[in-house]
Amino acid sequence: MSPMEIDGLAMRIRSEYREMPGLELTFAQARVMWQLDTPTCGAVLQKLVDEGFLRGRPDGRFIAAPMSETAVKRR
Repeated sequence: MSPMEIDGLAMRIRSEYREMPGLELTFAQARVMWQLDTPTCGAVLQKLVDEGFLRGRPDGRFIAAPMSETAVKRR
């Protein structure tokens, strides 16, 4: 998958996390929800973690970082 396609998926996933406050998904649940193959799901979730939008919890769930923390990372 191209970087442009990953960016588009990341935008979609950011939007869905914002629309559903409190959303917590495991890797497997994210794959099913967004109908992604394993490498693509890994790439897009890693991108969102790297940019500070998502956090990986010890229980394996991905949650949105508080908006204040996300805004600070983008500066």
